[in-house]
Amino acid sequence: MKVLIIGSGGREHAIAWKLSKSPKVTKLYCAPGNAGIGQIAECVPISAMEFDKLADFAQENGIDLTVVGMDDPLVGGIVDVFEARGLRVFGPRKNAAILEGSKAFSKDLMKKYGIPTAAYENFHSPEDAIEYLKTAKMPIVLKADGLALGKGVLICNTREEAMEGVKTLMLDKQFGAAGDTIVVEEFMTGREVSVLTFVDGNTYRVMTSAQDHKRAKDGDQGLNTGGMGTFSPSPFYTKEVDAYCREHIYQPTVDAMRSEGRTFQGIIFFGLMLTKEGPKVLEYNARFGDPETQVVLPRMKNDIVDLFEACIDQTLDKIDLQFEDNAAVCVVLASDGYPVHYEKGLPISGLEAFDGKDDYFVFHAGTKKQGDTFVTNGGRVLGVTATGKDLKEARSKAYQATEWISFDNKYMRHDIGKAIDEA
Repeated sequence: MKVLIIGSGGREHAIAWKLSKSPKVTKLYCAPGNAGIGQIAECVPISAMEFDKLADFAQENGIDLTVVGMDDPLVGGIVDVFEARGLRVFGPRKNAAILEGSKAFSKDLMKKYGIPTAAYENFHSPEDAIEYLKTAKMPIVLKADGLALGKGVLICNTREEAMEGVKTLMLDKQFGAAGDTIVVEEFMTGREVSVLTFVDGNTYRVMTSAQDHKRAKDGDQGLNTGGMGTFSPSPFYTKEVDAYCREHIYQPTVDAMRSEGRTFQGIIFFGLMLTKEGPKVLEYNARFGDPETQVVLPRMKNDIVDLFEACIDQTLDKIDLQFEDNAAVCVVLASDGYPVHYEKGLPISGLEAFDGKDDYFVFHAGTKKQGDTFVTNGGRVLGVTATGKDLKEARSKAYQATEWISFDNKYMRHDIGKAIDEA
């Protein structure tokens, strides 16, 4: 099989790595890719949002399967464009990707079908939102309705912060049109857990649990980011939690989308909050998480091609999805100043230390090549992942491996997976 991956981050590098392990894959392409992906796939200089050019490439090069890693092209309808040309593509169609593309839609869906989530209101005008906030209980959460690179969520502890948040999202347009509508949501407390699932429209298969660390600084301080590190599995995602989520969240979501005429085929990422009242949905994503993918896929036993094809062909009920009885931790190496201002083009050394080591991985997020040298090309530069017999061993190994890599302004959190010690 010839396979095309669409995207350019650490998630896509992890997907490319997993696909490269499949005996069915003879040739891998990635558009646009990055320097790390370029070591195992042929990078194609077409942007993820140039749907017709990508479809042309797939047709001209006899691509057997296209895997869409990113949210923007999915929400924009890339799957519909490919399907209209008779091309096999993995990911939800536009009318199903709205599950991530509009937080207001997903909240309304959960309310209609009784799927547990935080109480909320949707607002289309800043005046109405501000009026509501005058009497709302604090703290409170404001969310931009549309896509905002994982950063469009504001947790407001005071009424003044909430009013300022409305201004940031709806008037200053910090996230552009994503803030035309906002969701104002009750603040939930508890442990966060990420659960990725393969979905074929009827059946779902749960991947192993993970936990992301969104804030830029240690102790969950600083600005929201795309994710500074992850661990898998979550010790807080127990058999009881899993059973509850299967009955009240996972299958009901798949069934609700089908009932709405928006049959979902691809990945549903369930962002969960384990509250005192039970698990509730924080958010849905319509694709693999980043950096959750970097800890989930190294633990997956199956050939991932089988999963992609089963979702497309609606034969997921025939798949027994299995994971290693181990653990993984990913620590993101970023450029200091991320997620606001940071330098690019800084030389990276030490990557060769990962060669030939089965339980250590380095997934490139923001890198490119200048001659023979890898240089930084983004805020999140690399994801250093290690597996171990348990979370403590994986964490120790991951942090050890971060020391193998050097570049100016290298920055990371030092408490990824610290929650493990409290479990």
